[in-house]
Amino acid sequence: MTAELDLEALAALVQPLDADASAATRQRLDSLARSPDALGRLDDLTVWLAGAQGSAPPRDPERARVIVFAGEHGIAYAGVSAYPPEATAWMFQLAHEGGSAVSSLARTVGASSRLLDISVDATTAEELCPYKVRRGSGRIDHEDAITRAEAETAFRNGIAIADEEVDAGADLLIPGELGVASSTVAAVLVAALTDSEPVKVIGRGSGIDDRVWMRKVVAIRDARQRARPHAIDPIRLLSVAGGADVAAMTGFLVEAAVRRTPVLLDGVMSAAAALVAHAIAPNSAVWWRAAHRTAEPAQTIALRFLGLEPVLDLGIRAGEGAGALAVLPLLRAGVRACAETATAEAAHLPRISQSG
Repeated sequence: MTAELDLEALAALVQPLDADASAATRQRLDSLARSPDALGRLDDLTVWLAGAQGSAPPRDPERARVIVFAGEHGIAYAGVSAYPPEATAWMFQLAHEGGSAVSSLARTVGASSRLLDISVDATTAEELCPYKVRRGSGRIDHEDAITRAEAETAFRNGIAIADEEVDAGADLLIPGELGVASSTVAAVLVAALTDSEPVKVIGRGSGIDDRVWMRKVVAIRDARQRARPHAIDPIRLLSVAGGADVAAMTGFLVEAAVRRTPVLLDGVMSAAAALVAHAIAPNSAVWWRAAHRTAEPAQTIALRFLGLEPVLDLGIRAGEGAGALAVLPLLRAGVRACAETATAEAAHLPRISQSG
């Protein structure tokens, strides 16, 4: 018999970053032979990573891992995407064969990736679906995405996935999503949790035209109306307006914080999952950083609510962790600059007095 899911007990396991390591790293950065804050946001990332690792200066991440949570969304049948619902299975197969843009990016920046079928509405390779909850999900504008029991199962699966990755040596995690209409689901979750009007959270997603955008407006309006009464119950909200993939990603984000493992958030779906995870365990947000800004208004609203500022704005829409992978070399560059740059004292750098 499965034990009851105790969210309060789980949240209590999340500890703060190592303040001493962060302070020591900031002190070292201030002592380097360069102008103050010379590397800007890279310095901030370096200090954050030091706190997450409990190491000053921080170590270069050696095993960055992208975990792609794939799932089918019934709301795709409302015609809210530039792609038909069955494209999810096609995209999944492409990613499995290593032919996606994200697969190439991961190889380029020295990361590895793991593709998981959480709720793809197709028969997929057995090794890709040890955590599969079901095939597909309900159309959230007029029915629940999944049952509460399925949401709990998916959430627990996300915890197990995070544990597996950390136990195997992962020292930086990147959650990615794969599924048609995922931006619609994300927008509904963000609207429900931040009490935002539908028109404020709707973006162009996969590159939709005005006609599809209008259908998306209606779908998000109706789904938000169904979701709002459940905003105080994160698991119920995930069952009503989310899906197995986003529920698994939510559990993954909470457990990453419990396991003291830093996370680079990617696009709007990971921002929405982070918002739900924050509702469960508010202290977990310090373990995450927003890698990049997308064109999705829902992401901007979610990150603002979480107090996170994206590192880059490259117009990346790909999902699957692509934007976070683009930030990884910058994170590593900041870490190495902190460790390898000479101090002002060692370099005998002359200083102009700031007094008088």
